[in-house]
Amino acid sequence: MPLVVICGYPCSGKTKRAEELKEYFDRNTERKVYIVGDGALGVERNTVYADSQKEKEVRASLKAEVERKLNKDDVVILDSVNYIKGYRYELFCLIKHAQTPHCLVYCLTSDEQSSSWNRSRNADEQYSQDIFDALVQRFEAPDSRNRWDSPLFTILKDDNLPFESISDALLKRRAPPPNQSTQSQPLTSVNFLYELDKITQEVLMEIFNAQKTSVPGDFISVPGLILKMLSFDGCRSRLKSTRVFGQYSIAGVI
Repeated sequence: MPLVVICGYPCSGKTKRAEELKEYFDRNTERKVYIVGDGALGVERNTVYADSQKEKEVRASLKAEVERKLNKDDVVILDSVNYIKGYRYELFCLIKHAQTPHCLVYCLTSDEQSSSWNRSRNADEQYSQDIFDALVQRFEAPDSRNRWDSPLFTILKDDNLPFESISDALLKRRAPPPNQSTQSQPLTSVNFLYELDKITQEVLMEIFNAQKTSVPGDFISVPGLILKMLSFDGCRSRLKSTRVFGQYSIAGVI
């Protein structure tokens, strides 16, 4: 699933750009296109962005919805403020795990222009001025030097979207390679217990055979194991282990 992350000030034209991208991909490709955003969740903006805990919950819901739609064929457009660079990095980790490309579309406007567009909205769709100012102040602008903000397309209010360039970034570019933190760990082999029991028996037989001829302090080699030492303490009759170089020392008799 190629992912398009749209970010910008409140009321900077993000939803308009998301709809333009969806129309382009619907018209020019056979891929399904999903828009995930605050509107789909029924977010009451002034209530959510006034409460940090509620805001975290909304971000988590948006991320979970994106993750549910992750695949290598469809296009997902995340239409939200996305103003925190740490959150954009989390989205980058998602696309690395899914092994699919992504890009960032930054709707760049001045705070005066965005504020003017905010005031022109219907009253029930407006941000309060305090919330608007707080979001603008907290906004962390994307930087193309950061791998999670690249490739970056910065769009001014009068610009046309570079549809072909965005399409090439999503559909013709290789996905970033997964790293250890984003790869699923392999399942345990079905014969793991059998192999474990077999090796354990081999180690025990070597130790028991060595007891017949060895004296305390002798070193013996144990197959398949390194950097350990087994010490047999005759007084307490229990097994202890400490690190040495690839051999076992019998220091007592059980």
